[in-house]
Amino acid sequence: MKPLFRWPVTVLLGLLLSACTDNDDARGEANYGLNPVLPEPQYGLLPDMNIAEPAPWGNLTPQVPEGYSIAAIATDLKVPRQMLLLPNGDILVAEGKGGNAPALKPKDVIAGYIKASGTTAVESGDRLTLLRDADGDGRYELQTVFADNLNAPYGLALINNTLYVANQDAVVYFAYREGQTQAASAAKTLTGLPAEINHHWTKAMTASADGRFLYVGIGSNSNITERGMIAEAGRAMIWQIDVSTGAHRPYATGLRNPTALTIQPQTSQLWAVVNERDELGPDLVPDYLTSVKDGTFYGWPYSYWGQNVDQRVRPQNPERVAAAIKPDYALGAHVAALGLDFSDPALGERYADGAFVGMHGSWNRKKPVGYKVVFVPFSAGSPAGAPVDFVTGFLGTDGKTRGRPVGVLVDPAGALLVADDLANVIWRVTPDAGAGAAD
Repeated sequence: MKPLFRWPVTVLLGLLLSACTDNDDARGEANYGLNPVLPEPQYGLLPDMNIAEPAPWGNLTPQVPEGYSIAAIATDLKVPRQMLLLPNGDILVAEGKGGNAPALKPKDVIAGYIKASGTTAVESGDRLTLLRDADGDGRYELQTVFADNLNAPYGLALINNTLYVANQDAVVYFAYREGQTQAASAAKTLTGLPAEINHHWTKAMTASADGRFLYVGIGSNSNITERGMIAEAGRAMIWQIDVSTGAHRPYATGLRNPTALTIQPQTSQLWAVVNERDELGPDLVPDYLTSVKDGTFYGWPYSYWGQNVDQRVRPQNPERVAAAIKPDYALGAHVAALGLDFSDPALGERYADGAFVGMHGSWNRKKPVGYKVVFVPFSAGSPAGAPVDFVTGFLGTDGKTRGRPVGVLVDPAGALLVADDLANVIWRVTPDAGAGAAD
């Protein structure tokens, strides 16, 4: 008899997906916001697994609020992830996909198959592409490769005349001169990053307000330590890296997968979006948006949303649970938040104070969630109020998905850019002239 891992995927799907629960929470209770409703955990052989079937955009585009317009400013990219606004208005786009974690269980084989069916077939770009709108008309007439031969680049940061790139295995850097359209030399390495197994391979990054440090988000190597704690060394945390030496230390820990980092302009405070754990039901655990302070612990793997103990973890650690703090704001379970940037008054009064979050979309619940960009309103420097849909339509009424948002980037000139790694497009959202975007 052949081992189970060698059975055809279709057989595994037939045998095991039938064991998935059919219990997406329909109570209407919000598991987002400052005080989310957290249902009781649900356990089973497998979580629900369902991902929307990809379809081309054709003549369609994502939907935006009245008084705003959206257009594709770059196409034919190779898996666009995160973006960086350069001082002269150019946009850099990191393109690529990484990870090499082997499947541990039949569940992992099925999950891998499901996830892959909702992603692009385009090969990894492993490059940075530069976009330029020289005349300021909103059309980026130049689209050129700035640097290639990278290794699944994701996070980007510019400090003075140095451009930093977080590959999946290292932070590298280039000398940068304003206006250049191509890196003048090969990348140099600042410091290595954990890359063995690399279950969560994305390495989010931003620079501190004073330019002394880089912050890099490093996801866990498992859902909840299935590979053991040794495999989690240096992971499920945010590193602080000294740009002058490459020395690093844990800045905050217990964050399962911090997928986007940015600095709040008014306060210089570091903020992150984090993807939380799976297999506790369709409405646990909410992904979240949070400020991140030095020395804080957010619970993974021992607890979630503060001190809610995850009973699956062995051995338990009450001391660490007692130290776990609640995040600032729940975004909803399984929305897969991958993008984060703070708003600007140029985008209109209604969206002047808050944060935009790109939601890649779920694969592990019966009814898909995410697949959109939301605006989280702020007041006095903190989240305040329900999230507002800003860019939708990625998931169509026909149940098919035409795009999946990743990075979001606010241009103070009055635009929101959205990287779509399914359609391989950069979308640009702008207020209509004289259309009353102030709302």
